[in-house]
Amino acid sequence: MNDLDVLKVFCAGDGSHGNLLGVVRDGRTCPDDASRQALAAELGYSETVFVDDPERGVVDIRTPGTRPAFAGHPLVGVAWLLDVEELNPPAGAVWARDDGEFTWITARAEWVEGKRTVQYASPAEVDALPAPPPGEGWLYAWAWEDETAGRVRARGFPRRPDGVITEDEATGSAALLLTAQLDRALNITQGAGSQILTAPGPDGTIEIGGRVRFAPAAAGVPRPRQ
Repeated sequence: MNDLDVLKVFCAGDGSHGNLLGVVRDGRTCPDDASRQALAAELGYSETVFVDDPERGVVDIRTPGTRPAFAGHPLVGVAWLLDVEELNPPAGAVWARDDGEFTWITARAEWVEGKRTVQYASPAEVDALPAPPPGEGWLYAWAWEDETAGRVRARGFPRRPDGVITEDEATGSAALLLTAQLDRALNITQGAGSQILTAPGPDGTIEIGGRVRFAPAAAGVPRPRQ
């Protein structure tokens, strides 16, 4: 598929880590629900985005088994790739901006569905969790690295029945939910070393920001545009 870009979203400062994202720039190449879900499952990324109208920012987000109305890292990645000021996933209008290093989106915590945050006593306890931990439902495990500075250590476990994604490397929607619960700006290190920045805004909105880079081509996956 020559219109597939593969991105890393929420990279560390040196461009490493980040959550892989597939972006199909021309959604007409997968026009129906079945073909989109099949491609998302084939790629196996935590999310794949289909761009249906690049000018108006209309996008369709898919996991390997579901169609969420909102997801953080796909929208940050698409905002960076398309260089747009507004995206329109099913959840509603999402404003976007780029400050030269980080790409930011503005969203609402009520758009986050099916995720639960659990605080642990220390980053070491978060690091020691098996992947996935026992239990059911989407778990965002976190602990303070430095509460005064707003630095958080986190890991995300989808624990979906399909088991395709054991651990999510960087989860913007869960970071948004945690920010709303704590009502403060956060600097989150998730997974192997991805970085997510958040900040509460007016009227219950929250900004989520991160670095985005093109990913090297993976085996069996078309090489993204450079």
